[in-house]
Amino acid sequence: MPVHPEAVIHPTAIVEDGAVVGPGCRIGPYCVLGPEVELAREVTLHSHVAVAGVTRIGAGTVIFPFASIGHAPQDLKYAGERVELVIGERNRIREHVTMSPGTAGGGGVTRVGDDNLFMMSTHVAHDCVVGSRVVMANNATLAGHCVVEDNVILGGLAAVHQFVRLGRGAMIGGLSGVVADVIPFGSVMGERAFLAGLNLVGLKRAKAERAQIHGLRNAFGEIFEGDGTLQDRARRVGERHAENPLVQEVVRFVISETSRSFTLPAD
Repeated sequence: MPVHPEAVIHPTAIVEDGAVVGPGCRIGPYCVLGPEVELAREVTLHSHVAVAGVTRIGAGTVIFPFASIGHAPQDLKYAGERVELVIGERNRIREHVTMSPGTAGGGGVTRVGDDNLFMMSTHVAHDCVVGSRVVMANNATLAGHCVVEDNVILGGLAAVHQFVRLGRGAMIGGLSGVVADVIPFGSVMGERAFLAGLNLVGLKRAKAERAQIHGLRNAFGEIFEGDGTLQDRARRVGERHAENPLVQEVVRFVISETSRSFTLPAD
């Protein structure tokens, strides 16, 4: 049975034939679910939530009024192909949030992990990959094809350029325009964002070892100053700090393939 008998659906909600609604789901007034939407167990949709397309929403996720989830991507190249939006478990998706499915040119799937908080009016564009425990504050936006690793925080009104990667544990200041990759644990700010340092508060909250944090601070200066290319310096730093997993994570990020440049410290 596509709609589980334990689901509670308000009489004004529209659940189209074919939609799957799991046990314990609560569908509030005036919500609309398209025919290829799947809700896992105990998903809550408060009033006026619209979910469309081939969209899967994981267990325990809560979506607040006027969110628009899974409608056609805002990409002029989109021609109606079958694409998907996959949202993980226990996400909190607040008012007026928009999330788009993928496009054929980007792999066809937008993916969102678990335990994220998307505050009011945030936007996750087509073909993005968002990790887990990410916080996007009010009106923060991701353009298409962005990769946001775990534990990233985006301040209010931050805007991320298409194809940009935000490394694990990065902190993006409010009102920042991010046009280049941000290293793991990096802290960026500014109208055109620059790398202001490391997200030391986030590292301490994550209970990183003090010696590893100290080593990462030393490595930070070595990577972004000196002779050779950024990648060359990162490789040398990786050799000198072979036993520090935080440094190794940053080094791997810097030397991996990317279509963007890197957000650098201010001159």
